[in-house]
Amino acid sequence: MALKWQGWVVGLVGLAGLLVFAPLGLYVWASSPSRPADATAAPPQVRVTDCRIDPASRRVLASVEARGGQGAYLVTVEFRDREPSASASASASAGDAGARVSQSLVRLPGLAPDTPPARTEAVGPVWPPSTAPWCGVAGVAREGEGRG
Repeated sequence: MALKWQGWVVGLVGLAGLLVFAPLGLYVWASSPSRPADATAAPPQVRVTDCRIDPASRRVLASVEARGGQGAYLVTVEFRDREPSASASASASAGDAGARVSQSLVRLPGLAPDTPPARTEAVGPVWPPSTAPWCGVAGVAREGEGRG
């Protein structure tokens, strides 16, 4: 008779353990950060290869090249009437207070580490004839990530 009750006790203890630890395991599994496989890929190396004024429209054109990375990126290209000072921060510094500054966004889709460099062109504002533009990369963000 004692063996009959021991089987029931083992079954009830097993069921109680399942009821206690199964929700805990589900909580740990559900709260773990889920990331796409390519989220750990290094960002691309982006640079401006050419900065010129289109003679017909007088708009600034910047040729942008990206190497590496994985996925699609948005690149902010900045156009200035002079090169920013070395101490310039993301906001306008005292040395660049009178600088003409404009920005443009370009999309670089389908980057992969093993593909040739992606190239695109950013179109800037109409530029006055008396100044030479400076073009540079102001920021690179993975497409779909929150900005702001």
